[in-house]
Parts: sequence; C-alpha cells; structure tokens
Amino acid sequence: MSTTQAHSPGQLPVERKSLAERILNFIERNGNRLPTPAMLFLYCLGITLVLSLVFSMVSFDMIDPRSGQAIEVKNLLNGDYLARFVASMVVTFTSFPPLGVVLVAIMGVGVAEHSGFIGTTLKKLLNMTPTRFITPMVVLIGAISSIASDAGYVLVIPMGGIIFHAAGRHPLAGLAAAFAGVSGGFSAGFMPSATDPLIQGFTQAAAQTLDPDYLVNPLCNYFFTFSSTFLIGLLGWYVTDKIVEPRLTRNVAVDEGITVEQDQTLISEQERRGFRNAGLTMLGMFALLILITVPEASPMRNGAGSLTAFNAPLMGSIVPLILIIFLIPSIVYGRTIGKYKNSGDVIGAMNHSLIPMCGYMIMAFFCALFLKAFGDSNMGTLIALSGAKVLQAMDLPGQLTIVGIILLTGIVNLFIGSLSAKWALIGPIFIPMLMTVGISPELAQAAYRVGDSSTNIITPMLTYFPLVVVFFQRYVKSAGIGTVASTMLPYSIVFMIGWTAFLLLFWGLGLPLGIAAPYSYPAV
Repeated sequence: MSTTQAHSPGQLPVERKSLAERILNFIERNGNRLPTPAMLFLYCLGITLVLSLVFSMVSFDMIDPRSGQAIEVKNLLNGDYLARFVASMVVTFTSFPPLGVVLVAIMGVGVAEHSGFIGTTLKKLLNMTPTRFITPMVVLIGAISSIASDAGYVLVIPMGGIIFHAAGRHPLAGLAAAFAGVSGGFSAGFMPSATDPLIQGFTQAAAQTLDPDYLVNPLCNYFFTFSSTFLIGLLGWYVTDKIVEPRLTRNVAVDEGITVEQDQTLISEQERRGFRNAGLTMLGMFALLILITVPEASPMRNGAGSLTAFNAPLMGSIVPLILIIFLIPSIVYGRTIGKYKNSGDVIGAMNHSLIPMCGYMIMAFFCALFLKAFGDSNMGTLIALSGAKVLQAMDLPGQLTIVGIILLTGIVNLFIGSLSAKWALIGPIFIPMLMTVGISPELAQAAYRVGDSSTNIITPMLTYFPLVVVFFQRYVKSAGIGTVASTMLPYSIVFMIGWTAFLLLFWGLGLPLGIAAPYSYPAV
C-alpha cells in the first residue's frame, strides 16, 4: 500500500510509491516507447542490410560447419540481391512457416470460443469443484483456457473473483489465482493449442540457419507442457493460500457495498444440452482417430509404420486436426443452443476469429522479410559461432546455460509482450548458438516458454494487463497497476523457480519433452 510523506498546511500529501511500483512504472514507461512489433522487425531489417555491408568487408577465421569453409558474411546492399529480395517478397511472406498453421488452427479455436462451447466447459469445471479445492481448480482451469486465451481473460479471471467472493474469501485472491493460471501458466495445458505450431515454426526456421535439414515437430514440448499443468496448479494453490490471500486480507480491504453479478457462473438447460452433444461428438472423434491410427496398415503411418516420425501423415496433420476437433463439436454446440442456424453463421464465426489476427499478419510480413535477410546475410551463423566460443570458454554446465536463457527471456518479456515477436527476435540468435554447444532447439524452445509465461503476469506490456486492473477495481476502486503487479509478483517468482527446476528435472530424468524431441544436438 502507498504511504504519504509529511506535508505543510495547505499542501497536498505526496504519495510515496513502493520500490516494486517504481520499477513497474519504469518498465511501463520505457516499454511503451518501444516501436510496435511490426516496426521493430522493419528496423531490424534495415540494420541487417547495413551490417551485412560492414561485415562483408571483414575476414573471419571461424569455420562454417555446413560448408567447412571460413565464415563469410554476404553483402545484401547490392542491386542484384535487392532486386531478387523485392521480387520474392510475396513468396517470402506467404511461405512464412508460422503464418498458415496459426491461421488454420485459430479458425477452429475461434469457432469454439465464439459458439460458447469453451465458456460453458470452463463454467462446468468451476461449478463442479468442491469448496476446498476452489483455488487449485481456478488455477488449473486458467491454464487449460490458454487453448483460447481470450476466453481465459474475459471469462475465467472475473469468475475467479466471483467464486472467491461468494465463498467468503478475498475476491482479489480469486482474480489473482485465475490470472496466474491463464497468463502465468500460458505454456501449460492438457491439449495442443495454436501456440504449439506458432512457436515451432520460428524454432525450425532458426535451427535451419545452422542445419538446413533440421525439422521440429509441432508437439515437441507437449509432454512437458501437459505435465506442467499440474505443477502450475500446485504452485498457484500454494502461493494463493499461503502468501497472496493472507497478505490481501491484512492489507487490502474490499470496498463496502460491492455487489457482483453471480449469474456468470450459471449454465442454462440449453447450454447443458449443447455441452452434452458437443462433448459426445468430441469423444466420438477421438475414438475414430484412435481406430484409424491403431492398425499397422493405417494411412496415418509412414512407410516404416511409425506414427510419430516427421514424415508420418499423422504428424503432418496436427494443425488440421486441431481445426477439425474444435470445429465440429463447436458447430454441434452452436446448433443445439440455436446460435448457429446455417453455414453462414459458422463462416461468420471463423471470420470473427481471424479479425484479431490482422495485427499478427502485419507483424509476420515484416518478420518474414527480416528473417530472410538475416539468414541470407550469414550473420546468424557468425553470431552463433561467436557466442558458442564464449560459452565454450566459460565452460558452463548445460543446465546453467538453460537457466540463463529462462532468466533472459523473463527480462525481455518485461519490455516486449508478444510471445511470437520475442522468439522471432532472439530465437535466430540463441538456437544456433545453443546447437553448437550441444543443446537441442526443442529444449531451447521449452526454456523460452518457461521464461515467457512466468513473467507474463507482472509486465504492463501484456495486452490484457489493463483489463485485469479493471477487474481488480470492481472490488477495490483504488487498485492500480502497482496493486496488480505486487499481487502477482509472488506467483511470478515461484513459477520461475519451480518451473525451471521442473524442466531441469525432466532433463535429468531423461523424460521426453514431447514427440521427436531430443535434449541434445545432434540427437543421440
């Protein structure tokens, strides 16, 4: 809570902000000064072109592992290259790996959210939870809701406050627990989401700057993120009940006369019927998929009979399966409750789901151009090998290197909120560098996801952070950014420490990160 300094008669009291709030205000001010992600990549493109000219004049004694020749940076500021670059601009954009997979997956998830199927699922999970398990269930449902992040922010977080308030507990603790699950546990979840192919595309592109034939499976982190859901639930339960709620109870009084609509958690008979029909449809689809994939002669297997190899049709169908498995049950739900009366309503829902992706597509355009130029210049290999020399000279254990990547990601996340923008910027540098010291792209990606998620809940750069402030103000009108950030800081610290240790434990025990996901490079 803020305190006030002594003041002379006639003077207004001067608020003395806490150190945490001053730090967060500094982050917010300077983060807001950064250009938008699209412009950031455009500036990076310009810098790459200029630096390629400078470094092309320098001779390097490092050997390119791909060719066995000395590293040579290519000058991109010449007429021939620029003409080819401009001529291939459209192809560069349309062939950008994450673009298509994200848009296809988002259509299915978007219809599920728009129809109300996801919202009803979340409400049913909350309503069936025994009182003593309210906290872990709110956190877990928040983490599960990352399949459709908008549903988590606009539905789960306010419901967390309502449920705690109705149970006679501090409502801000309910909001905090839900926010911790939705955003702090963003990279956890029981089911694959659009985030998996999105981040995989950037990881594979970065790895191919060093090894052109390297492939990354979209589900390379799935076993780790699935298991992390339980970890986030337990950690969030501990922090809420032992740290956050006792502090809020002692220091933050709920405003008098607060009345909150509680029918947000109610489910109508029509919604129950829709959920039953959609749930049975989804179960039937999973059963059908199992029946198709189990036989040795299944068309979903590759020539060697494998389901999980890169060239297996099942692995190539991950994104279309996300679309279909979300789309069909959601149509059934929408038809049952009367929201979808014809195919035009479903197409309209798809259209609605893609509208928020316009900003992403603009960013992807400039990002694709930057990554192409950066790769063509050969500077990525130069930076990777130079960084590898430094790492080798430091002779750090691989585990300590991974911890460093997690911490660095957390710091960058305080200033750049977009998950894809951050990874597109730092992935091409760190992935090749880590590959040269034996750390796989899949492990580097898992470390990045831990660092990114753990600090989402304390950065004002998060798109939904102002919305969470508004939710806090429903119960405490004086709440602000500092209130939210100071409440969420214990979650961020505990998640960062606990999740990092969990990743190292996975590594130490040799548990698979996901499908076709080695820990070392080259894979052994």
